[in-house]
Amino acid sequence: PVPRGYRRKRRRRRSSREAADMDRDRRYSHQRHHEHDHYRDIDIEEGLMDSAEQTAERLRYILSEDDDMHTPTLFTEMDTLQREGDELEWKESARWVKFEEKVEEGGERWSKPHVSTLSLHSLFELRTCLQTGTVLLDLEGYSLPQIVDDIIERQIEEGMISPDLREKISFVLLRRHRHQTKKPIHRSLADIGKSSSSTSECPCLCHAQSRSMNDIADTPSSDQLKNKFMKKIPRDAEASNVLVGEVDFLNKPFVAFVRLAQATTLGGLTEVPVPTRFLFILLGPQGKAKSYNEIGRAIATLMVDDLFSDVAYKARDREDLIAGIDEFLDEVIVLPPGEWDPKIRIEPPKKVTSADKRKSVFSLNELGQMNGTAGGAGGMAEDEEMPAQHELGEELAFTGRFCGGLYLDIKRKLPWIPSDFYEGFHIQSISAVLFIYLGCITNAITFGGLLGDATDNYQGVMESFLGTALAGSVFCLFSGQPLIILSSTGPILIFEKLLFEFSKNNSIDYMELRLWIGIHSCLQCFILVATDASYIIKYMTRFTEEGFSSLISFIFISDAIKKMVGSFKYYPINTDFKPDYVTTYKCECLAPDPSEFTPWLRETKGELSSRRHKKECLKYGGSLVGKSCKFVPDLALMSFILFFGTYSMTVSLKKFKFSRYFPTKLRKLISDFSIFMSIMTFVGLDMLMGLKTPKLIVPTEFKPTRPDRGWLVMPFGKNPWWIYLASFVPALLVTILIFMDQQISAVIVNRKENKLKKGCGYHLDLFWVGVLMAACSFMGLPWYVAATVISIAHIDSLKMESESSAPGEQPQFLGVREQRVTGILVFALTGVSIFLAPVLKFIPMPVLYGVFLYMGVASLSGIQFWDRIKLYMMPSKHQPDYSYLRHVPLRRVHLFTLIQIMCLAVLWILKSTFLAIIFPVMILGLMVVRKMLDMVFSRHDLAWLDDLLPEKEKKKKDDDKKKGKGKEKEKEKKKSKADDSEEEVRNSILCCPLQDNWVMT
Repeated sequence: PVPRGYRRKRRRRRSSREAADMDRDRRYSHQRHHEHDHYRDIDIEEGLMDSAEQTAERLRYILSEDDDMHTPTLFTEMDTLQREGDELEWKESARWVKFEEKVEEGGERWSKPHVSTLSLHSLFELRTCLQTGTVLLDLEGYSLPQIVDDIIERQIEEGMISPDLREKISFVLLRRHRHQTKKPIHRSLADIGKSSSSTSECPCLCHAQSRSMNDIADTPSSDQLKNKFMKKIPRDAEASNVLVGEVDFLNKPFVAFVRLAQATTLGGLTEVPVPTRFLFILLGPQGKAKSYNEIGRAIATLMVDDLFSDVAYKARDREDLIAGIDEFLDEVIVLPPGEWDPKIRIEPPKKVTSADKRKSVFSLNELGQMNGTAGGAGGMAEDEEMPAQHELGEELAFTGRFCGGLYLDIKRKLPWIPSDFYEGFHIQSISAVLFIYLGCITNAITFGGLLGDATDNYQGVMESFLGTALAGSVFCLFSGQPLIILSSTGPILIFEKLLFEFSKNNSIDYMELRLWIGIHSCLQCFILVATDASYIIKYMTRFTEEGFSSLISFIFISDAIKKMVGSFKYYPINTDFKPDYVTTYKCECLAPDPSEFTPWLRETKGELSSRRHKKECLKYGGSLVGKSCKFVPDLALMSFILFFGTYSMTVSLKKFKFSRYFPTKLRKLISDFSIFMSIMTFVGLDMLMGLKTPKLIVPTEFKPTRPDRGWLVMPFGKNPWWIYLASFVPALLVTILIFMDQQISAVIVNRKENKLKKGCGYHLDLFWVGVLMAACSFMGLPWYVAATVISIAHIDSLKMESESSAPGEQPQFLGVREQRVTGILVFALTGVSIFLAPVLKFIPMPVLYGVFLYMGVASLSGIQFWDRIKLYMMPSKHQPDYSYLRHVPLRRVHLFTLIQIMCLAVLWILKSTFLAIIFPVMILGLMVVRKMLDMVFSRHDLAWLDDLLPEKEKKKKDDDKKKGKGKEKEKEKKKSKADDSEEEVRNSILCCPLQDNWVMT
């Protein structure tokens, strides 16, 4: 037996020993406190990083598979379980194509499309549902009953539900679906004229069908087949159906996510006859209907997300879907509940950011950083990235071979020749032809008149019409970029005027000298083409392009306004007229002195004073006497109404496609024919008023303007032989002008913003411009080059937009209708305009000046230079959120704009004087100025405000490579140091004499 006091003493000794051990442990713990916390934080961080990296790695693997596979657009419909009396039915409550539309019960209509706002709690609950529920991927399904049976069988096998619930669940899931296809009796004006569906014709039929409690139909109903909403959905779209509801026989949720191996039309399941690919089912106990509804909205919103829909199509198992949700959660932006009203529906943005970057396998969870990284820690945010670099494409690559660029242009354009013709047969082409035709003939008449005054009618309106038709049609038929419109320009007019005066003062035949200049210029263009000289266009950044295009646009605007101001000079307003003294106003023709004008009086038989015509009175030597003799009808005001009315109506109708009135197709048709409708409206107004406003004057006979010249210019016989060689010098100036004007206009037309798909041909364009220079010189016709403003207007009139855009989504710009038909028809009509004179004579010139004003203003839209000019007049708080304003200080932006304005002012002064002949040299001067800006602005600022020059870009890439290598070395050094320090700490811990019961926590 053990003595009674022994056990008590042993317990005391043991407790004292334990107390000593605990003290020792506390000392060790105190010594290593910071080290333990440090390693614990590292473990947690590494765990989070590992989880994020694993998610990103999984998504990289998923999305890298079958990259060429096209993911269809998903139409998502959510139906909720409703009880009508003692019966159950599925009722459509919301739908998604891009944005959410809810069924508004009271209004019996669909809500406006809006951005879905989800709660984080619903997303986490959805994640749990997918983790614990049934996931069936690539299920072979041909009907909804078979799919429901497979889902229930899987849940019974996995022990999720008991077999006795099979019939009840199946009964609920196969109830009839009632869709929101019922239209109100009082329809809007926009719906009148549309073919009515059977639902709208007989609302009671839809109501009767919706009350029918038979099982779901195997085939789509007539309502589904006639649903007009199909126009909003792409043809290859597939459906994802979400079914949520609460029942009284379940004690835990019944969840299933199904992806069918092949999309299948499941009868009346979906509002529109779109084959179903995905099915999400959530049935749960009663009392949580709102929670189930939010989970359903969450999965529906995920299914129309570009990234998650890709994951859903390519997922191999449940974990892939979970990774897709994690990535979605990583990008979610949270709005604080106390700072906004959740009831507010967020309007869809006008422009949705492209999802290509999100889908990129290189950007998924880059560097393991989560959304909302603050400060400088972590990777560079999207706002802080450098803008995309200026690229002009491979068309301007220097080949180094004789005519290498020309050969590649021809090779590039040959496959597109058939489509260049058959794609032009479209109703949009008609509006483009009418618009550009009126602009071309107005320009031809204006330029022809000025050219006739400058050259003593050696070249006039008739030559301008014939030259425009010949050069334009040939260029559109054979050029590399048929969207470019050829026309005459101001610098060419100045050159012709100076050349004519030089020839006249030195007794040189003007037409023969001009012919040899054209021949030399043609040969020089051939040399530029053969040597790939168009390569230097790569050094023209946005600074040069915008300066040139802005100058041409301002010329159009100023010329239109000048011509209108001139009408007030020719038709002055009679400000001396007073209505109270109208009875005293008269005008008589006073006869001349009979002794001096006896023959004239004999001819007029003494009736001069009674003649009514002002011209006859003055013809026979009479004079007008009276206060009303100087009265002129208010033609100036009427001309201004026609001018400004045409412009303002065109602008309004052009924007009409974004209005809320009338169906989409009608709005688009009105927008396409806006210019033609405006012209016809104000031509009709002019005819109704009957005033003699200035009208379009078109030649009526096919003959040269000057009677003593023919249609062919002979190259020899009128000038000394040395003229044939000396003309090389002025031809060089013309060539520089032609080259710069043509290629800059081509660069503007071929901008990547226009999304041209058939490529361009800078060398081929210049080749045909050279050929036409020689041809026009032999025929005594004006020289032609690319017209920047008219070409931009041509592009704008042929822009294409997506026909089936999701509700709330702005139509996507698809590109330009690239073809040759519109240009050929425009110039063919210009050639036959002399036979259309009886019709064209009714068009008032102020109406065409309004068209000129619209072309000039429209070509300024989208030019960053013009946007920056407007910033001078805006307070900072009202300035638009331009990307460059986020990265460049406003004072630097204003300085850059001021330099551009000064360059533009110099060019404007030059073009307005006789120095306009050196205009092309000044365009080269803009390139020099841009090069000097590298010393004033940083590379970062220039990247946002302009484009980096090629050598600068190359240097930047080299610098980035060096910086990247340096950063990698620094990371390796830091990592090695960290590893060494960690090893030392761990060794020190291991070497410490710890007791057996010491535990590191």
